[in-house]
Amino acid sequence: MQNYKELKVWQKSHSLTLEIYRVSVNFPKSEVYGLVSQIRRSAYSIPSNIAEGCGKRTQNDLANFLQIALGSTNETEYFILLAKDLTYLKEDSYLELTDKVNEIKAMLINLIKKVRDSAIIKT
Repeated sequence: MQNYKELKVWQKSHSLTLEIYRVSVNFPKSEVYGLVSQIRRSAYSIPSNIAEGCGKRTQNDLANFLQIALGSTNETEYFILLAKDLTYLKEDSYLELTDKVNEIKAMLINLIKKVRDSAIIKT
């Protein structure tokens, strides 16, 4: 068990979630129960799954929750693209958010590999 708040990937995904909340407030009111809800849910699922995984007993459990966080990252990336294509996001915001998502994805992939490798060594 480790403190999730110390993980750079959690810090960056928390920051991304805050940014998603800030930009999605400007989406049309008709999207409150649609895209706004979905993009926020997928974004906060990233740091929340990292946090939950850090509270689990085994490295394999942690790796599984990190894998779920990675799936949520891909989902968030799609919703960002959709928001841009629907013209709810400007190109510069889209590019900035996409860069952040891609950085988080790379960090999660590396962390999953490290966690899985350490789980193999311990068995």
